[in-house]
Amino acid sequence: MIDTGTLNFLWSQAMVAGFLAAGTTHAVISPGSRSTPLALAMLRQSGLLCTVAVDERSAAFFALGIAKASRRPVLLLATSGTAPANWLPAVIEASHSGVPLILLSADRPPELQGCGANQTIDQTRLFGTHVRASHVLGTPVEGFDPGYLRRLTARVCEQAAWPHPGPVHVNQPFREPLVPASETPACGLPRKIVISGPELPPGPSAIRELSADIAGRPGVIVCGEMPMNGDLAEAMTALAARLNCPILAEPLSNLRFGRHDRSHVCFRYNTWLGETRTGEPLRPEWILRFGSHPVTRHLQAFLGSEVAVHALVEPWPRWSDPLHRLTHVLRADPLAFCRALLAVAPDPCPDGWHAAFATTEATAAHEDTGHIGVLIDELPPNTAVFVGNSLAIRQLDSHSGSSDKPLLFHGNRGASGIDGNISTAMGIAAVHGRVVALLGDLTCQHDLGGLALAQGRDAVIVAVNNGGGGIFDHLPQAALPEFAQGWRTPQRTSFRNAALTFGLAYAKADSDDSFRTALRAAFLAGGSSLIELAVG
Repeated sequence: MIDTGTLNFLWSQAMVAGFLAAGTTHAVISPGSRSTPLALAMLRQSGLLCTVAVDERSAAFFALGIAKASRRPVLLLATSGTAPANWLPAVIEASHSGVPLILLSADRPPELQGCGANQTIDQTRLFGTHVRASHVLGTPVEGFDPGYLRRLTARVCEQAAWPHPGPVHVNQPFREPLVPASETPACGLPRKIVISGPELPPGPSAIRELSADIAGRPGVIVCGEMPMNGDLAEAMTALAARLNCPILAEPLSNLRFGRHDRSHVCFRYNTWLGETRTGEPLRPEWILRFGSHPVTRHLQAFLGSEVAVHALVEPWPRWSDPLHRLTHVLRADPLAFCRALLAVAPDPCPDGWHAAFATTEATAAHEDTGHIGVLIDELPPNTAVFVGNSLAIRQLDSHSGSSDKPLLFHGNRGASGIDGNISTAMGIAAVHGRVVALLGDLTCQHDLGGLALAQGRDAVIVAVNNGGGGIFDHLPQAALPEFAQGWRTPQRTSFRNAALTFGLAYAKADSDDSFRTALRAAFLAGGSSLIELAVG
């Protein structure tokens, strides 16, 4: 008879091997007792890149960053009790932004449930509707079939990746003892399990109908956050050129920077939309949307105007229409859609339509871009940039500009929280090698523990210190007499001390020139650093 500790380990070993066979390569582990069998199996599997993070909330956002950058499911492991509950903010973000995560929560066995056992809560369906699927496994049993676990893990990987990427929860109870009584042989990798989701081409009749609806009429393409690659960028900009229409491209669309044709890309719309208020000269008759719904007010107002055709191209089974204006929903791969519409070759927009946008863009492009312009100028090519929520992303939207320098922008815009932003950025660094994080002061304070994950990485964290919640200065709450106390909330956190505590280099800048100097020094030195930029 096999001892329970060894049985737990062999079971966990088969699970981890199954995840590897299905294509996972990264695991993030938060130390704990009940999760020991799975943690040990992960750490002993040479094919798995393991990161240990003590804080479960930080660990979850770190895993989110890895999955966001790699576009592959990432394993996340924690012990029982409140440990996995700390994942919830990252799980919500992953669900709303379509990022694949595999949540492995260890648990007490059934006989310890509902009887007051220590560190025991009800973990079944812990994450409610925020996961694509939830699996509650039994305790390991002697004589189990490894093939069952390998197929189960492959199924979990598929559920996390298709048809709508997102988190999947697996709850695994273990009985004690949790450590094998003796050494166990290494587990070889099973045969690779190929999981391939289908490409969703648009229906020919839908393409013909849309082409007829927009042919020869003035319109715009709007692109929010979405997975972007060179082929899609080329196809989307070629479509804009064919239609002679502008692309209003948010920074997280990753259309503003790169060597693709950017002649039809508009990036100053926050300035001129606020001035024109969608007046007649720039009023479209059709809107073609890709990616997440924009979050800036001027662009939202623009999209809220009544148009004959408001079409969304979206392969995921979600409904992205907060303004309730959609007339067409095309469930199709964006690249396949662009190519199909190009092949039909609808008549372009009227003469002078795109020229009017280009003229407006050129006029708006002479404004002072401040620290955003300095950052963009100094970023080395091919740098991954993580942008925090609230004011940082809005300033980037307004002032980033455009160039042929290849840059890759990320953000947590699914639920738009300020929690876990440093940790997410460090997860992106784990994939891309270098990351620059542009964050507000409150956002940084919300995730100071994430600085522990910056150790040993090539990461520059820019904390824009405007004395508290600067985003609220632009909202109606600013007129309230309780504004300073209840919303602006100036802080006294020492970013210098925080950086030194976690072993990061520190610099402070209070002007564009000193910011430029600090950035150059950080890039030259390499490693991890925090730059506090005092503004306003």
